Amino acid sequence: MKNICLLATGGTIASKPSVQGLTPGITSQELLEYVPEAAEICNVHAEQLFNLDSSNVHVPQWLEIAGYLEDHYEEYDGFVITHGTDTMAYSAAALSYLIQYSPKPIVMTGSQKSIYERDTDARRNLLDALRYAADDHSQGVDIVFDGKAIIGTRARKMRTRSFNAFSSIDYPELAVIQEGRIIPYIEAPKPASPVFYREMDDRVFVLRMVPGQDGSVFDYLTAHYDAVVVEGFGMGGIPLYEDGSLFEAMKRFSQAGHILVMTTQVPHEGSDLGIYQVGVKVKSELQMIEAHTMTIEAIVTKLMWALGQTKDPERVRRLFCRPVAKDLL
Repeated sequence: MKNICLLATGGTIASKPSVQGLTPGITSQELLEYVPEAAEICNVHAEQLFNLDSSNVHVPQWLEIAGYLEDHYEEYDGFVITHGTDTMAYSAAALSYLIQYSPKPIVMTGSQKSIYERDTDARRNLLDALRYAADDHSQGVDIVFDGKAIIGTRARKMRTRSFNAFSSIDYPELAVIQEGRIIPYIEAPKPASPVFYREMDDRVFVLRMVPGQDGSVFDYLTAHYDAVVVEGFGMGGIPLYEDGSLFEAMKRFSQAGHILVMTTQVPHEGSDLGIYQVGVKVKSELQMIEAHTMTIEAIVTKLMWALGQTKDPERVRRLFCRPVAKDLL
């Protein structure tokens, strides 16, 4: 029987009512008590890393999780991380860059309703995650939720209330879990050993284009951020107004040694700056990296990871453009 480490971090799955609303308060050991069937799946060791609403989870917590996994990697056959749903896709993507080529599964899960409620998805999700982590074919960082296994760099939360909260963006689901049975859709050879990273830079900003966007925002961004992800229109169009102020502001940002990444506001099918004139100009005259079909969660966390390794713009571009865990297709 496989030895699995359960790492609890808070989130809705571990929340209880309080005078200020739902608040994480259920411990990792208490989570296990709600699913006694887990003993039939694997041997589970439970740890409590922190107990936060996932809206409060960012770089320090990602590094804490990755550090624990590195320190205890050889002790277990796999890991399950319970986490709030709101930023789970960001955390899964971040861990995909901090822990690359993992032959062991690192499975994230959570729920839309707390595990203490009667009508909840928490028990099924937790059992499915443990089952998936104990499966011989599982590897890398994935999200298991509502009977689906989604690769960590491809997941996005699409619904705020429904149990089928997560979707795999522009990439197939890895497997489905039905009545305790794992049905794999995609299998791949396991890598030999993981590569761990210990640094991230959170000076990354996402700028969503709106009609009439003023370029002066880049004056502030130049002073406070190392990289800006521009969510353009359609396939990645940037407005080229008559005064040219937005384009010139972006050029100054790039010339100052900062990183510009282009993506699209559209959830599916990605960007292509080579189609329209408003995209061709920025791609040819600005040193913009094109994200293509990457999710915004993967774009942001990959930039944070790359900038954590180097501040040299060309090296950052090379790191960003190297595919990791199916983020770039």
